[in-house]
Amino acid sequence: MMTVALTLLTGASAFLLGVGLWVMCSQFATVDIPSGIDQPLKLRIFSYIFQLLLTWGKIFEKLGLCHATEFVSFVHDLPPLKKHPGVVVTDLYCGTIPVKLYRPEGPSSTPQPGIVFYHGGGTILGSLKTHHDFCSHLCKKSGSVVLAVKYRKSPRYRHPVMTNDCVEATIHFLKSLDAHGVDPARVVLCGDSVGGGLATLICQIFVNRPDLPRIRAQILIYAALQNIHFQSPSYQQNSNIPLLTWNLAFYSWCCHMNISPSWKSAVERGAHLPPEAWEKYRKWLGPENIPERFKKRGYQSRPLEPLNEDAYLEAKMSMHWTCSPLITGDDIVSQLPEACIVSCEYDLICDHSLLYKKRLEDLGVPVTWHHIENGFHGALTNIEKGFFHFPSSVRILDMVVKFIKGL
Repeated sequence: MMTVALTLLTGASAFLLGVGLWVMCSQFATVDIPSGIDQPLKLRIFSYIFQLLLTWGKIFEKLGLCHATEFVSFVHDLPPLKKHPGVVVTDLYCGTIPVKLYRPEGPSSTPQPGIVFYHGGGTILGSLKTHHDFCSHLCKKSGSVVLAVKYRKSPRYRHPVMTNDCVEATIHFLKSLDAHGVDPARVVLCGDSVGGGLATLICQIFVNRPDLPRIRAQILIYAALQNIHFQSPSYQQNSNIPLLTWNLAFYSWCCHMNISPSWKSAVERGAHLPPEAWEKYRKWLGPENIPERFKKRGYQSRPLEPLNEDAYLEAKMSMHWTCSPLITGDDIVSQLPEACIVSCEYDLICDHSLLYKKRLEDLGVPVTWHHIENGFHGALTNIEKGFFHFPSSVRILDMVVKFIKGL
């Protein structure tokens, strides 16, 4: 019996070690971490841990235990939430949607700004816990009431569940501002990554809602704003830079839109786009709209390949403006509130921010833009993460706070 137990233990240890070594070799072979990035060695270690968790998640998924990203989220949410002096945190429901409400401690003689925050994570990761420290600091430093929305995620829930959850929670909050001591003239929608896309999408949806308080501003932190074109300069230059690589972005897109991963090559080459669609949206998505300095690390214009009808039929929903708010019509975008846009140099979707900035400015919408030269996608969640804290996350927080105080 002891021999059997020892054999099993030895086999399990060898398997664990093998998975770890395989991920490590894969990291060094495929992951690109430029020297100009914020804390490159630290990011490599953090990326290795993330990929190791994702690999284990995929193993558990193959065994039928859970979705791969559910395992990663479970581990991310294990550490207890830190208590921040001066901030009162309450778990509530806005309608049927779970939320966390952050309020500055102590009474206020005047109504305070209100911020609705939508967390990032590519629709498959992220939670109220991963963004708890950011929301706490945002509340305390800006003197605002912050409402963080817990929406249902992919792949268990597909488009448009996430959007519907956030719209419901936001409407409920906007109709109860008095109860939370929020100034209806100073409500801001904010988000990072896919949450930034949600923030601007909901601003667009609410343009035609005169029954609700008008949104004062939108804050978009390395936001995901279109799901159509994947050949722009930042996609070419940053495809293997963590934490958002092209492989992870495509996986997230497939999970959310219920698209087969088998179309990866066709989508990457643009074969899922009919020529008339590209001609229609080129005026907003074309690389000529991106300043030349953002192409300096290497960019080659590539013609779209002939249409793959099957890929198009499966992916065409991503061309709807509710999936790609960057392509919403001028009549709506021109009515949007002023924006604070934060982009990062080493971000796969950096171009989303640059293209949307130009669209807003061309239509007369005021834009405050900050570009983090050594920043990368996902840095925001690492505020107060001990060894894995990145200085760029604090810079982003300070920029956002300054913008809110200036409203």
